[in-house]
Amino acid sequence: MRKYLFPLLASLAIAAGPALAASIPASNKLAFDVIRKGKDIGDYVITFRESGSNLTVRLDTNIKVKVPIIGVSVYEFAQKSSEQWRSGKLAALSSTTNDNGEAHSISLGASSLLPASLWNVDIVKARSVLNTIDGKKMRISVRKVGNENVATGHGKVAASHYRISGDLARDVWYATDGTLVRVSFAGDDGSKVDYRLR
Repeated sequence: MRKYLFPLLASLAIAAGPALAASIPASNKLAFDVIRKGKDIGDYVITFRESGSNLTVRLDTNIKVKVPIIGVSVYEFAQKSSEQWRSGKLAALSSTTNDNGEAHSISLGASSLLPASLWNVDIVKARSVLNTIDGKKMRISVRKVGNENVATGHGKVAASHYRISGDLARDVWYATDGTLVRVSFAGDDGSKVDYRLR
């Protein structure tokens, strides 16, 4: 189960490019509902704070899967992460994770790695992934599926659909301005999990 409940918890190896600024929404916040089998099982929230050439990105993931009827949580996942960017390059990243009671903590310094919080559209150019929970590198390939209209809490948005495959399998959609508007993937049990923009 845990394998499909942390879709946004890896880092993609690629130098940050011009899309960095384009991927930051005007509101400085992206908030998603995590949906599985038609149920809202959590939240994924990204906030941005710019100061000159510096950018701080904070990410908060909270997921709980409950047993139907009795409502008891059988799986919980929580992660808090902070990315520090300077002049378009990752200067530091820290992350603490509670994976159903198993604690993890990672702290990285300046790196050419692009964290796969998935908000940065530059990930579509990546060919390898570094998991921010265990630090392992994963190989991926990315292809464009096409252009689609994606439903969000603010209505339908024109977006480009990309499919990530390999050691990490995710479908991601980016609006024409470069902001992330949806993430989707299949769980281990075959169920569909969606990150839907509020």
